[in-house]
Amino acid sequence: MPVRTDVSWPPGLPGSLVYPEVPAGAILAGAVARYGDRVAFSRGGESLTYRELGERAAQAAHGLIGRGVRPGDRVALRMPNCLEYPVAYYGVLLAGGVFVPVNPLLPETAAAKQIADAGAGVVLTAADVPGLCAGEPSTPPSVDLDLHDGLAHLAYTGGTTGESKGVRLPHRNVVVNTLQYACWMSGSLPALDADGGVVLDQVAPEEEYPTRLGTSVAINLTPWFHAMGTIAGLNALLLLGFTTVLHDRLDPGAYLADAEELRITSIGGAPALFAALLNHPAIETTDLTSVRTISSGAAPMPLEMINRMRALAPDAVVTEGYGLTEVTMGAVLGPVHRSGVRKVGTVGVPIFDTRVRILDSSGAEVPSGERGEVCISGPQVMTGYHNRPDATDEVIVDGWLHTGDVGVFDEDGYLSIVDRMKDMLLYKGYNVYPRELEEILAAQPGVLAAAVVGKPDASVGELPVAFVVPASGAVTAEALMSSVNEQVVAYKRLREVVFVDQIPVSAAGKVLKRELRGRLS
Repeated sequence: MPVRTDVSWPPGLPGSLVYPEVPAGAILAGAVARYGDRVAFSRGGESLTYRELGERAAQAAHGLIGRGVRPGDRVALRMPNCLEYPVAYYGVLLAGGVFVPVNPLLPETAAAKQIADAGAGVVLTAADVPGLCAGEPSTPPSVDLDLHDGLAHLAYTGGTTGESKGVRLPHRNVVVNTLQYACWMSGSLPALDADGGVVLDQVAPEEEYPTRLGTSVAINLTPWFHAMGTIAGLNALLLLGFTTVLHDRLDPGAYLADAEELRITSIGGAPALFAALLNHPAIETTDLTSVRTISSGAAPMPLEMINRMRALAPDAVVTEGYGLTEVTMGAVLGPVHRSGVRKVGTVGVPIFDTRVRILDSSGAEVPSGERGEVCISGPQVMTGYHNRPDATDEVIVDGWLHTGDVGVFDEDGYLSIVDRMKDMLLYKGYNVYPRELEEILAAQPGVLAAAVVGKPDASVGELPVAFVVPASGAVTAEALMSSVNEQVVAYKRLREVVFVDQIPVSAAGKVLKRELRGRLS
């Protein structure tokens, strides 16, 4: 397979990878063998080495089998990020069970509905894990698995624009997407160790990837029940040999203090994390010179935010990515290597073995520079929605996943996500994209956060309304609206600015626009 040589591509790596035919549990096995006594996770003074994680996960697997879990059985994890979570997660995979992540903050009724929909016969909380492991063997059980059809994850969509649906993800998907992400971020190729564990061979030079395997340190707040958390914030971090410090909640002051003390090499999360850090008074005096990569996902990062992070962490590459639960986690990433060309406002280019097309309303592919629906084809695309063949047929057409996101390719193949199709407003027949207005608002002095939604109006369709979190009393709604409206054509102008204490977001950092729309009705 020839290597790619364009500036967007990891140097020395091909366009297609060879993915080992192994179950998802092999990710843990390879990391344990390679990184052994290195700390994998720490929280509140307690820690878990790679070796300890491997042993406890094996014990959890035996404990689950002892409780009657068989290959294909659903096991729900209902717990926050904690040291017990990876033990339970890998225990489920090693037992042949299907991981069903459940947001621990979901109301009881909603959680029960999701667990019932998944058919999960076992539900684990953090308190259950020690008892599950007690007295069990510390070597993994032998389990026969179907890698391509047997599920590893039954992950539920965030439901930010509609009903949450179960996404069917086989072992093959989890291994593939973890490797796609980890190889891209480190300049590596997939490999297997002598015992069949998944490892990375870092082939790209150190001048392109100064952070080498087994040396990275990070703070993690991305919830593991979310796709970005499970793949990028758990599986990939193990392959890359990270030491990850867990924080129970977003405390910007504590985060910045740990970032400096621990000399973290990577910052990753949703834009809500970066907004909180940038608005904390300690940000200007915190030493972030150890940071080499800053990566954002789940929602678009405002340009002003990107520029500020670049100034505060001068040795860091700032990159965005794009994906969704239906593609396991990710499909598009910005270049991370030092000589790569990064374009502010884009989410990068399609990663290994991934194709992206932009289609118009008739299903025809549009040329560069024109907007349309983002459609994805690749080995990480889900096999379908759980018990929802109708919904599956709506989004997977001729092997292409229709995402519902509006995007545009530039002449170099870099993708920009303009908006959600469901978020787009129609004003007198004109398309109004909220993100354009949100970018302008984010650049205004005195604005901490902003989101734009449509207010139904019988005469024109929808009116753009902005919800804004002000930084101080110095800014007024009238002044903001005037400043924004001076920069857009008439049909895009804001008709109202509503000041709020905070913008509602999901646990994964996505703005809950349906909640904002509900405030207007």
